[in-house]
Amino acid sequence: MKTLAASLLACLLATPLFAETHEVGMYTRNESGPMIYEPQFLSVAPGDTVVFVSKQPGHNAATIDGMIPEGAEPFKSRLGEDFTVTLTEPGLYGIKCNPHYAMGMVMLIEVGEKTDRTLPEDLPARARQRFDAILAARKAE
Repeated sequence: MKTLAASLLACLLATPLFAETHEVGMYTRNESGPMIYEPQFLSVAPGDTVVFVSKQPGHNAATIDGMIPEGAEPFKSRLGEDFTVTLTEPGLYGIKCNPHYAMGMVMLIEVGEKTDRTLPEDLPARARQRFDAILAARKAE
């Protein structure tokens, strides 16, 4: 009986007790504009899961080089397919759609407490514009 209780406790401690799942739609166009993730910004807890849903064809979700926390694993989904990722490392994750990155199809995911929201200098112009707009909307937070 002690072994069963110890095993159960170990399982509970190994998985986040209150982990949530968040959905992000990938769109060619919606009411928020063209080439867009909806929502464009997520604030999640470490251990939460994000599901990228292909609402319209031709999109994916991939981390942007230099825009993930130290120790985090980069990821890249396949075009037109739903994709699920669990984010455990606290920090800011820049996400892009590979074929539409230069068109500004980007989003931010903040894992954990409010983090440094500094952007790299070498972003494509439209991606930078979209990131600047996302961060401006979050400035009060």
